Amino acid sequence: MKSAETPVSSKALDRIKSVVGAKGWIQDPVDVAPHLEEPRGLYHGRTPLVVKPASTGEVAEVVRICRESRTPIVPQGGNTGLVGASVPHETGGEIVVSLSRMNRVRDIDPANDTITVEAGCVLADVQAAAAKADRLFPLSLGAEGSCQIGGNLSTNAGGTAVLRYGNMRELVLGLEVVLPDGEIWDGLRGLRKDNTGYDLKQLFIGAEGTLGIVTAAVLRLFPRPREVATALAAIRDPAAAIEILSRARAAAGEAVTALEYMPRNGIDMALKHAEGTVDPLADRHDHYLLVELSSARADAGLGDDLEAILAAALEDGLVRDAVLAASETQARGLWRLREAIPETQKLEGGSIKHDVSVPISRVADFIAEASDKVSAALPGVRPVPFGHIGDGNIHFNLTQPEGADTDAFLAEWPRMNRIVHDVVMEMGGSFSAEHGVGRLKRDDLARYKSPVELDLMRRLKSALDPDGIMNPGKVL
Repeated sequence: MKSAETPVSSKALDRIKSVVGAKGWIQDPVDVAPHLEEPRGLYHGRTPLVVKPASTGEVAEVVRICRESRTPIVPQGGNTGLVGASVPHETGGEIVVSLSRMNRVRDIDPANDTITVEAGCVLADVQAAAAKADRLFPLSLGAEGSCQIGGNLSTNAGGTAVLRYGNMRELVLGLEVVLPDGEIWDGLRGLRKDNTGYDLKQLFIGAEGTLGIVTAAVLRLFPRPREVATALAAIRDPAAAIEILSRARAAAGEAVTALEYMPRNGIDMALKHAEGTVDPLADRHDHYLLVELSSARADAGLGDDLEAILAAALEDGLVRDAVLAASETQARGLWRLREAIPETQKLEGGSIKHDVSVPISRVADFIAEASDKVSAALPGVRPVPFGHIGDGNIHFNLTQPEGADTDAFLAEWPRMNRIVHDVVMEMGGSFSAEHGVGRLKRDDLARYKSPVELDLMRRLKSALDPDGIMNPGKVL
């Protein structure tokens, strides 16, 4: 295997350029720069070439050349990932293969509730194509205007609707993948039932480009919601959120689409820095819960259901106050508060991120214990736990103490990670709920995965990519 430190041969680069044509590669430093940094600025890579194939055949030929020349490849989608998996290393010995030109919707089958798209399709465009066919593709992320389906698949993306629809693993029926030897696996089947051996697509979902390059996918579609009810409630504490989730499911079943927890300091950051945000309740409270119900029926009575759920919770002391959105505009305003938290937190100084999950029954315990432990270890730190409480996924972010030196605070990242992740793993959780492993969490993978799990992962990697050219140094 050629390491990422070894320069890529000019002969290999010339062959690759010939395959993709003049529109299929870039080397100008200004054009290449966006492909070399990830959103948090933690990693800044180098590459001799960014390749932009226009077809699966071109991807396959590029991979064959790279295998022959032992040239490492970094597959890249919208480059919105948060763990450093989508950018090359600093040594400059890897090429970047961007799927951005492969952005066609190949087929929509409303009767089968499927859409077949290429990996470079932007998520928002897939949502729009589904809507045009009077269907819903439910994956929804803050980066949906720029992230691409290939990256969503490679990171097993989650988002705000996992509670009802599941994450990317549950939204995919078939894949097309270019393997590390340049062979093309055509698994683009829109079947709900196919009991013919190993479910090969699951090998590549969440693999972060280390086992092959996803080039297309058959995605599941759903009926479009005809009625949506949204409310923001001030709640007693995070434990109350779990009880409200249980009651909402008992009363409304699968209509429960989202349940998002927000602490007061997160709300304050959003109100302070995000234009157009409004505090929807008259009084300040410590804990908030955003609840959404949806139905394919226009007369489902969800507003009445949600009002009844919150009224009972208010009577029982779980809810302090609540507001039910009276219009789509008001609902968007409530969601804006939730969506603004991660972006406005950056304006408060340094932020140490944790994307973790625990069993739903342990969410409240986790928030309390992790908050206590990081506060004891770093006085003045501001924990901002928020996110998808309905599926146990909490973004446990730490904002620097007021007036602290940002660089000194960020230097605490490894120590804070260890404290938080130890709590998570003691509760039977995961140190990466939806962001993946990449480079950022490789040490955590080695620390927390069992030797048997790690050995199985290495065997898979060795079997599919014996030359180690697919996104080396990521995950494992």
